Amino acid sequence: MEFATRAIHAGQEPDPVTGAIMTPIYQTSTYVQEAPGKNKGYAYARGKNPTRHALEQCIASLENAKFGLCFSSGMGASDAIIKLLNPGDEVIATHDLYGGAYRMFMQVFARMGIKFHFVDMSQADDIRHRISHKTRMIWVETPTNPMMNIIDIHACATIAREHKLILTVDNTFASPYLQNPLDLDADLVMHSVTKYLGGHSDVVMGAVCTNKEDLHQRLSFIHNSCGATPGPMDSFLVLRGIKTLPVRMERHCFNGKEIAHFLRSQPEVDKVYWPGFEDHKNHLIAKKQMRDFGGMISFTLKGNKLEDAFRVASHTKVFSLAESLGGVESLIGHPATMTHAAIPKAEREKSGVTDSLLRLSVGIEDIKDLTEDLKQALHSK
Repeated sequence: MEFATRAIHAGQEPDPVTGAIMTPIYQTSTYVQEAPGKNKGYAYARGKNPTRHALEQCIASLENAKFGLCFSSGMGASDAIIKLLNPGDEVIATHDLYGGAYRMFMQVFARMGIKFHFVDMSQADDIRHRISHKTRMIWVETPTNPMMNIIDIHACATIAREHKLILTVDNTFASPYLQNPLDLDADLVMHSVTKYLGGHSDVVMGAVCTNKEDLHQRLSFIHNSCGATPGPMDSFLVLRGIKTLPVRMERHCFNGKEIAHFLRSQPEVDKVYWPGFEDHKNHLIAKKQMRDFGGMISFTLKGNKLEDAFRVASHTKVFSLAESLGGVESLIGHPATMTHAAIPKAEREKSGVTDSLLRLSVGIEDIKDLTEDLKQALHSK
């Protein structure tokens, strides 16, 4: 089946009792067993729930994966992945990544003896210089948050195989509609399902997919043992949201392209970060590993003044000033004080997260309303 068909049908069958076409919400914590230890595949809902199981199969199908697990948040998914490691192990991560991931790496797992190296991965070969006998994992975001840098997944996978490392790719910004890291030989692909997969800003959830049975078994143990599992209602909402993922992503991509070019034409704007530009540093890699360029854009203002960024972010009327991304509504955010506030100023500025940087999650509203809204905000006093 093609992607759009799988988004609607993968992992889902009509309810055998009633014929309901939508997967029921199995709102139960436990399941009656026929005899001690003899059940119909479900015993306790933390371990397995039919609604969540259908969603896990659906997301796995969209990522061309054999196995999928859903977590109570994207951070819960990331937490489980890092728990595959042991004290003394080292991780090489992109230097431009989500601030929440940086915070968890440095303030939780670093205290437990796992060491993180943050590297500019725009040239994948630069990773080799940071690999030691203690390295166990490479952590990639592409496109990165918020600088929209593109990392060559297949090149990273080649390096990971050479050194027997686990390659994890955060595919949140692209979604499986635009990019499938497992097809490019990544070992694990994770999502903040909260974003494009859910698509309606009404669910918090994460997911991890893999084609490797050993990694799936280890993650399943962590999943059940540590308990960062989502409930059936949230699983139902994401199943519903995924059904429109292809049509939503088409509009996100169309609007994103229009907004990126519009911003470049505005005299108040300094730089625009969007991988669809031919002069983007790794545009050719983006064309190779993505099907389109998405609806995420970051831009800076001339003069790089914090007060100008605050002014623009506070004057939009269609774009809502809020954290998160990937919903049908357009959002504007200020990474330095919002999503990336946990990263020390010196570190975030090295990657380009300056005081005037603004990040847009371009929604699916009418493009005329979006451009006019940004124009009046940029010209506001």
